[in-house]
Amino acid sequence: MFSFQDKVVLITGGSRGLGRAMSIGFAQAGAKVVIASRKIETCEALQKEISAAGGDALAVAAHMGNCEDLDHLIAATYEHYGRVDVLINNAAINIATRPLTEMNPEAFDKMYEVNLRGPWYLASRVAPRMAEQGGGAVINVLSVAGLKPPANMGFYASTKAGLEAMNKVMAQEWAPMKIRVNALALGTYHSDLVDTTIEQMPEYEQYMLGANLIKRLAESEEILHPIFYLAGESYTTGITLVADGGMLCK
Repeated sequence: MFSFQDKVVLITGGSRGLGRAMSIGFAQAGAKVVIASRKIETCEALQKEISAAGGDALAVAAHMGNCEDLDHLIAATYEHYGRVDVLINNAAINIATRPLTEMNPEAFDKMYEVNLRGPWYLASRVAPRMAEQGGGAVINVLSVAGLKPPANMGFYASTKAGLEAMNKVMAQEWAPMKIRVNALALGTYHSDLVDTTIEQMPEYEQYMLGANLIKRLAESEEILHPIFYLAGESYTTGITLVADGGMLCK
């Protein structure tokens, strides 16, 4: 249903896990993909893989918590491709899975810089340029933790709840610019973040599966169905699409 031929899709956290699946999927669908993450080595490795398969990709190192890195990411993207049609704020961290009484301000600052400030800054700097080209789409990747916050994930859940609020404001402010803004709230997809959280909190996997109607973790590639919808559908904006295996239905 959706064609991304020659569209430029910028994906943060695009070299591993869900971001990797998105980068490969959009490239296979004809898009020109900008792969952004902290480590240039992983970005370049995926770029070569996509190019070898006949796709078109650009690798750029950028830390979501560093606004100068994001300025460089924008400049490199526009220098190489000249436009951004779809921006996917996918990169996030969860470095503190403990009770709030055991948290420290340093972890708070790092998580808010990457998970909330970074997506706001990147999208807000790309949006005016999207408007100049006639519009585009922004997708903010959330987590069901932001909609139904679990114990021991207070910092992470609050950053994602904040990003959902930001998503609604972006949609309202940028609709006149012909920019659609939507969020995707994910449940238990295999990703670096989820798998690391399970390693740190083995009980987390059982908690998530027990809360799901579908009793399994989704594969990374299953992210393509909802993400393609939000990137390609032309009359949807300001929503949070939930893809969580039925967790919020229980």
